[in-house]
Amino acid sequence: MDRATDHTPHTDRYYVLIAICLAALVLPLSFTGGAVATPAIGKAFDADPAALTWITNAFMLSFGSLLMAAGSLSDLYGRKRLFTLGLALFGFVSILLANVSNIVWLDALRAVQGVAAAAALASGSAALAQEFEGLARTRAFSLLGTTFGLGLAFGPMLSGLLIEQFGWRSIFVSSAILAAISLLAALARMRESRNPAAHELDLPGVLGFSSMLALSTTAIILGPQAGWRSPLILGLFGGAALSLLAFVMIELRARQPMLALGLLKYPRFVGVQMLPIGTCYCYIVLVVLLPFRLIGVEGIAPLRCGLILLALSAPMLVVPLLAAWLTRWVSAGMLSAAGFLTAAAGLCMLANTAIGDHQQLVLAMLVIGIGTGFPWGLMDGLAVSVIPKEQAGMAAGIFNTTRVAGEGVALAITIALLSALVGNGLGRVLPAGNYRELAQRLVMGDLSQVQGIDPLLLKTAYVEGFSALMVVLIGFTVLSAGAAFFLLGRDNEAGRANTPRNSLPASDSARG
Repeated sequence: MDRATDHTPHTDRYYVLIAICLAALVLPLSFTGGAVATPAIGKAFDADPAALTWITNAFMLSFGSLLMAAGSLSDLYGRKRLFTLGLALFGFVSILLANVSNIVWLDALRAVQGVAAAAALASGSAALAQEFEGLARTRAFSLLGTTFGLGLAFGPMLSGLLIEQFGWRSIFVSSAILAAISLLAALARMRESRNPAAHELDLPGVLGFSSMLALSTTAIILGPQAGWRSPLILGLFGGAALSLLAFVMIELRARQPMLALGLLKYPRFVGVQMLPIGTCYCYIVLVVLLPFRLIGVEGIAPLRCGLILLALSAPMLVVPLLAAWLTRWVSAGMLSAAGFLTAAAGLCMLANTAIGDHQQLVLAMLVIGIGTGFPWGLMDGLAVSVIPKEQAGMAAGIFNTTRVAGEGVALAITIALLSALVGNGLGRVLPAGNYRELAQRLVMGDLSQVQGIDPLLLKTAYVEGFSALMVVLIGFTVLSAGAAFFLLGRDNEAGRANTPRNSLPASDSARG
């Protein structure tokens, strides 16, 4: 049982709730803000495409790989201590990001920002669970999840407004201000708590897992430019494979492993891990790719881009609650499968959307958002309900890590694939030549250095590549629907036991 240093007065609990919700608001704003600001950052620093890719991936990679480690550290050394340290670091790094002078430092600081985000989110969620009990706890976590949804839904619009009025650096200043307010509230009212039964951090496991993610993601990002068969890329993939092997061996032998591999013997638990991976390919990647398309390729203003993206993310505020209500009659697996198929239909519409056809674009995004909302609203509850109760904490940690780390890997894969597809398109419409870098710049929405080429030809090649990518994403999404149906769709009792995603601790990136 957790030990707290003092009893929190009733009114102080709500100050703690506000502090943690503010921290939860900062994280999706950081994710979506970085995506919307990427075209402007590319112009400001004349950055190469690979460096622009790291603006988002550096944050997601460090965030996802350290989330479970941060939870263990908060149990060992105190939730308030790690929460306040994480927020302080996040605010400090945000100020540095607002004053950075080159893309290398920006990418490096985004990675540090992801470390701070992991510390704040993991410890904040654990601390919130100590402040409330019963129905009050459900309501508190419902508000926390809703805050994540608000940040994800309105983050692109707010980021676009800030960029238009004050420039891209203002995104990081606003993040620092929100983090500072949250930090002050936590320092004043949050009590300290820790888990006396917690064991020391599985440091070898953390290093193995983080190395595997870092090496594989780096290989995927650099592959289009360096060549997939180059010694560098083959070496990175080889290092990632060795790191994965080492991680598995470490976890199998560890007395207190960071990741209990024995949970994978439960087929339904494996099925649950497919849900966040599926939402990565039908939803999360679009949160990043669509701003590149709308701002960089189509040339619309950042604020208008944010308003258009509301069609994609606004359904997340409503549909998850509907999904939880429907589990009274339909299993969560069947609902998730139906949602994925709906999202696949939206991706099909998006594949056939021409440049400038924003009416069909909005309709397609609305269908995708509605469809994704069903698995999105149920997967947190499923993650802890399909395995023995005594392993629920570990299961939640694995699920959250799968979700956040999967988002980073999915982004790297889709950007690399889109770059290759657009490069092939450029080769068909332009004279013979090497268009790797041009394709990457086009994908990242950075055309500031492109001169002497008909913009119509560039847009034609981009649309062909984007449509082909949507076909690949449709395939991933349909496979996710099949996994949900066959692994999770037969037991309606498990579906009835689920609670909405917004009622459980969330650790999204976008939510990212």
